[in-house]
Amino acid sequence: MILLQSHSRFLLDTLLTRLQNIEKAVELDYHWAEFDDVRYHIQVTMKHPHIVLLSVSLPMPPPETVFLSGLPAGAIEAIKTAYGSVLQILDPPRDGFNLTLKLNLSKLPTDEEYKQALLVKIASVREVVLGAPLRVVLKQLASRTVASDIDPLVALVHRPKESFFLIPQAEKVTVVFPMRFKDSIDIILATSFLQEFVDARRTAGLNNAPYCMWSPTPPLELKGAPDEALSVNAGFVTFVILPRHVEGKKLDRTVWSLSTFHAYVSYHVKCSEGFMHTRMRRRVDFLIEALDRAKLGVEDARNNATQNRSFKRLSLKEARNHSFN
Repeated sequence: MILLQSHSRFLLDTLLTRLQNIEKAVELDYHWAEFDDVRYHIQVTMKHPHIVLLSVSLPMPPPETVFLSGLPAGAIEAIKTAYGSVLQILDPPRDGFNLTLKLNLSKLPTDEEYKQALLVKIASVREVVLGAPLRVVLKQLASRTVASDIDPLVALVHRPKESFFLIPQAEKVTVVFPMRFKDSIDIILATSFLQEFVDARRTAGLNNAPYCMWSPTPPLELKGAPDEALSVNAGFVTFVILPRHVEGKKLDRTVWSLSTFHAYVSYHVKCSEGFMHTRMRRRVDFLIEALDRAKLGVEDARNNATQNRSFKRLSLKEARNHSFN
């Protein structure tokens, strides 16, 4: 199965191209959107070709989630930790966006390897911002602690007006995803995919993977969640994250995998749908070819029968005798 990249490929390519041509005064004004309704806007002016303004719009949060100044809890601290003085947060952000960052390309480090890694991190701003509250909870899990002021049921946004839930404890964090899809075919494929996903966890090679469970009804952990958040058509997926799943470098991978789980499922559902359509088209083409061959065989048989027939001209007397007989 394919895992989505944490960085925006278009954003990374744009930053690398601008860095390679930093001496050229080129005006840039790009808008684009990525999965789960995350939108970007990047600007470079002729007057300041080394200054890049990056604005990010996040999915609209549902009522049960907590946003502070238009950002998830802990996002500002996560940005400062990830980028230090390389990026400057502009307040207020550009109209229509949750966050605007200012990047001075002339102040990037000179070491090429470190510079490349930093640009990839900047292109991963989505993960840094949206994954900030999840990262805080999982860091506490790594140290086997629970903040005294944290809610027993934490809702985090991951899609427009949709959230997933965390139940933090000292020894584990339970993560529950309510799964929704608009298309009726996607609902059927997703339900089947998720059940197979749970079954795959039981194979010998995945013994160390997080425990996974699917159910058509809300699990008991979601008691107290608003009814709107529990309205689903493809069931609920539950993961149990243990301290060993967030040790060291595993933390970043776990944060990204959980933050984009719905997009991961949607991607594979669409791939499965496309694969089945391709198989059906090939089957139809095969049947059409078989029918065409059958038609040609019937026509050949008729032509051969016509060619093998012989006719004899009869006299009037012979014709009369033949008709009476």
